[in-house]
Amino acid sequence: MKKTLLATAIVGALGASAAAQAATVYDQDGTKLDIYGRIAMGIAGGGPEFNSAGNRIDDGAEFVDVFSRLGLRMSHEVSRDLTAFGRLEWRFRADESGNRNGNNFDAFSETRQAYLGLQSDQFGTFQAGNFDSFYNQFVSLPFDVYIDRGLEFAGHPKQSRGDSIGYYTPDLSGFTAFLQLKHYSERGLLEDGQDRGREFGEVSNEGSVVAPQGGVRYAQGPVTVGLGFVEDVKRGGGNGEMLYGLIGSYDFTDQFSARLGYETRDNNSGYDLRGASDENGYDKVGLGGTFTTGPWAFTGDFYNVERDGEETSKSWALGSYYNVSSSFDVFLEVADADASNRINSDTNLGDVVGDLTDDVYWLTGARYHF
Repeated sequence: MKKTLLATAIVGALGASAAAQAATVYDQDGTKLDIYGRIAMGIAGGGPEFNSAGNRIDDGAEFVDVFSRLGLRMSHEVSRDLTAFGRLEWRFRADESGNRNGNNFDAFSETRQAYLGLQSDQFGTFQAGNFDSFYNQFVSLPFDVYIDRGLEFAGHPKQSRGDSIGYYTPDLSGFTAFLQLKHYSERGLLEDGQDRGREFGEVSNEGSVVAPQGGVRYAQGPVTVGLGFVEDVKRGGGNGEMLYGLIGSYDFTDQFSARLGYETRDNNSGYDLRGASDENGYDKVGLGGTFTTGPWAFTGDFYNVERDGEETSKSWALGSYYNVSSSFDVFLEVADADASNRINSDTNLGDVVGDLTDDVYWLTGARYHF
């Protein structure tokens, strides 16, 4: 591949206003390069009136970037049954915060994905680098339909991203098995015997940690069912216990699909919730569906969340989406991740509605895909 030709093709694709969805900028002698991305802007508001410290906060509306990104997909046919591939994706900020910080690429997660691998129709796929959680891709994906909030099961960052390797089998009569390992290293940290941990620049008593996840998915006809596990180590924001999920969907018609799922994680009595980025043990049951008609799509999901040592709560989300064209869509989403559970025979309808609609978060906007 000639580098000058490749560079010219990329610049041309970036400057072409008529580009829609992914654009192939190079395809020759078994080597292919696609460029893709989206510019997404919106207005968000609502949500909890108090932060985790119990202080009242402003929950007014503001203009926001809605996960804009730019990416490259690369592949090369090594043989008739073996393809080498790579993917590189950046996240950038399209709202004022990017300009205010002097850098339109998010300084905290500029590189969203960067991985490479080998794919064989006979032997399966192996990949390494920074990529979405396999648990999310093969188990919780039926519920991962919202642009922003609304997914209560484990999402794409779960014990994944950088320093990960993964393998999944080819389709075996509808079955696909998967396994992923995420490595947390302490290389370069001080070994001075104090055992104060990574936050002090010293090794911990745990040392380097590997977090595995795996399972199997069945997808045949209208049925999709995924069964998986994640060792949710503390190093990756978990509580140090195993997470299990059984999640599936059924396509009743070409326009309507329903989904049902269960996810659980054991409680850890030594888990410090005060400085945690995640919840402790729980049992979650989710029920939802998607309906499409013409350029419209509508989603709705409801969860019952039983947290160990805390009150049971409800969570719900609704979304509506309209395709103006194949490259442009508009959307509206509303969600409440912790609706009150004070619903009983003595509660009137007005109280029920209030319980389920307190602290509702909303997001509306538009996206252009290329």
